[in-house]
Amino acid sequence: MDDADPICPLCLRPIPPGARASVHHLTPKLKGGARGPTARMHKICHDEIHARLTEAEIAREAATPEALRAHPALARFRAWVAAKPPEFDARTLASVRRRRQRR
Repeated sequence: MDDADPICPLCLRPIPPGARASVHHLTPKLKGGARGPTARMHKICHDEIHARLTEAEIAREAATPEALRAHPALARFRAWVAAKPPEFDARTLASVRRRRQRR
């Protein structure tokens, strides 16, 4: 791990170069957060947030990194992903849901 690697605000693992990452609006754009603060995070972590929480729930209950980490809907995922290497990536619940809807 390089000291310059950013840290994912959900899982607290480093985000090394080459790892799949994305930018998360702490307050969803649809709820007034288009110009608000953002956080770089692992793609799998970002996808899990949106798979487990609605835009309204994110805005109301999880609009800070601390609130995201404390949210009970994300606790099991956080415990599971914490043991994975920083570059780990896999399909998430959201991608599985979308695939099922296409059938």
